[in-house]
Amino acid sequence: QVQLVESGGGLVQTGGSLRLSCAASGSIFSSNAVGWYRQTPGKQRELVAAFASFGSTRYADSVKGRFTIFVDSGKNTVYLQMNSLKPEDTAVYYCNAARLFSTVLAGRFASWGQGTQVTVSS
Repeated sequence: QVQLVESGGGLVQTGGSLRLSCAASGSIFSSNAVGWYRQTPGKQRELVAAFASFGSTRYADSVKGRFTIFVDSGKNTVYLQMNSLKPEDTAVYYCNAARLFSTVLAGRFASWGQGTQVTVSS
């Protein structure tokens, strides 16, 4: 199973940008699909963006046009480029991977990493 470590979070002002990284211990494409998720206290974790090795991507409506998920296979890293950030984007962001795109879309994973905190100030 691919091990993933998130990084790149921080404090940014409204309208700013951040790029999150999700580094994989092995070939990211051995899992076929990866996703970025976020969670705020008291709320369920939600899918933000998903990428499948066959080329499909999926975004939450709230981030369409602002966030981009992309993979650098040479670095075994998945990125989430976040632009035009809003205070409601404040959350802990996680990445995860699976063989099935449907699993990534559903977010059904037995374990999660530490995540990376993103805070957007108003």
